[in-house]
Formats: sequence, structure tokens, C-alpha cells
Amino acid sequence: MRERLHTVVFGTSTRAGKNFDLILLILILASVLVVLLESVPKWREVYGEELFYIEVGFTVIFTIEYLLRIVISPKPLRYIFSFWGIVDLASILPTFITPFISGYHSLVAIRALRLLRIFRILKLNRFTSESQALMHSLRASYYRIVVFMVFVVMMMIMAGTAMYVIEGGSNGFDSIPSSIYWAIVTTTTVGYGDITPSTDLGKILSSLMMILGYVIIAVPTGLISVEMSRYKSDGRNDNLCPKCEHDNPSGSVFCNQCGAEMTHR
Repeated sequence: MRERLHTVVFGTSTRAGKNFDLILLILILASVLVVLLESVPKWREVYGEELFYIEVGFTVIFTIEYLLRIVISPKPLRYIFSFWGIVDLASILPTFITPFISGYHSLVAIRALRLLRIFRILKLNRFTSESQALMHSLRASYYRIVVFMVFVVMMMIMAGTAMYVIEGGSNGFDSIPSSIYWAIVTTTTVGYGDITPSTDLGKILSSLMMILGYVIIAVPTGLISVEMSRYKSDGRNDNLCPKCEHDNPSGSVFCNQCGAEMTHR
């Protein structure tokens, strides 16, 4: 019985396992919806008590599921300290600590993280391989991105200092940190408008910072795109399955689609 429950709860290769995870996902979505509704003042005033009891019911279900996973797991401690174990525990703790510490009840929305289990159910291997390519590209362009970000920070400091000298404290630029904040908001094209230049020279500098913002946004995207293209071209012959020609993750021994043995150069 323990082995059967382990196959259903932890596995997705059987119909029962898939159904279990699908039901769990529906419950998670419903519990997150209850938390969202409870955060709306109008709904909380009218249906506050009902929503509270519904949330308690979801917490009881998820607590039973968490304890069941611990009992049927061959290595309980390994599950408890795993990523999913920590997420499962964090999704039920806020309801238990709310009576003692107020203001933490909305943290139950962390249950939305458990929706990531859908990737296991649908067996989205293509997304897995693409995520590996993205992570490889990020690691390959890490130092260039860091150097670029250091350059951007220095540029923000210089632009903020220049605006502090140009505008002065009378126009809202009363300190260099405030001016640097303005430079960051302007360069990212957010434009809150809480600090705005009033002199002609300050407006010219603002225009230059706005135009420069588009360049700053494009550079990291270009660096990562080049590395992803290089990753794909370098591993194209090695990662293609000789039988079904599916693009597998780098270093695969067997094809994750048809199971054929991979041949590498």
C-alpha cells in the first residue's frame, strides 16, 4: 500500500498519479483564489467568515497531503528539506501562525508556486531543454552583463550628479541620491514625475537619458541572444536524436522523446 501511494503521490507515469496532481492543482488554484478574494475589502466585509472557513478547509487538506508525503517517502528528511518540501510546508504555515502573528495570512498565496508541478504532469521536455539553453547563455554572458551593469551604475551616478549641479535643490533635486533616483527612473523610461527638471539644460539632459534608456535595455538582450544562438549551433549535431531528430539537452545519453541511444562526436 505504501508503494502504491508513493507511485500515485510522487509519480506522474500512471493515470492515478496524473489525476492526483491535477486534482491538487485545482485545489491550489481555488485556495489562491480564496486568498485573493479575501484581500478585497468589499468581499472581506461581506463574506469574510465564509472565506476564512474555506481557507481553513484548504489548509487541512494540504496539511494531510504534506504529512502523507512524509509518511510514504522512502527518505522523509530528503523530502522535507527538498525544494518541494519547503514550498509545501511554507504554503500551510501562514494559516497556523496567523492567530499568533497578525499580518501574515496573505502569505498563503505562496501556494501558487506549487503550480509548477504542472511541468511534471505535462512532461514539457522541450521547455526543459530550452531552459537549459537559457541558463547556459546566462552563465556564458555573466561577466559581460556584470561589466555592463557596472558601467550603467557609474553612468547613473554621473548623470545624477550633473543634474544636481544643473537644477539645484530648489527644483526638487535636493541631494545627489535623489538625483540618482531621478536618473534611474528616467533611463528606465518609467517616468513617475515626482522629480522633474525645469531648466533648459536639465530638460536636454533628461531627453538624452530617455534615449539612452532604450540602448541600455537592448544590450543585455543582445548579449544573451548571441550566446543562445552560439549554444544552439555548437550542439546542433550532438544533441539531435539519430532516430526522431528531436533536439535533446546537451550531454543526453538517451533521447527524451523516443528513448533511442544518442550518438555524440
